[in-house]
Amino acid sequence: MAVPKKRKSKSRTRMRRSQHDKAQPANLGYCDNCGEPKKGHRVCLSCGYYRGRAVLPIFNT
Repeated sequence: MAVPKKRKSKSRTRMRRSQHDKAQPANLGYCDNCGEPKKGHRVCLSCGYYRGRAVLPIFNT
């Protein structure tokens, strides 16, 4: 079994890890009903529809 001969420094570990810890842009889809951008598998906040069905009552004021 392979065992490291020397301990990795915190700096080296954190540099390697930083490639995966950076912020990613949100993956947005578009609402089928109104065309507004929305997160996947979520109710559209502008029209209240999810998968072609009215889920949230939206009151335009």
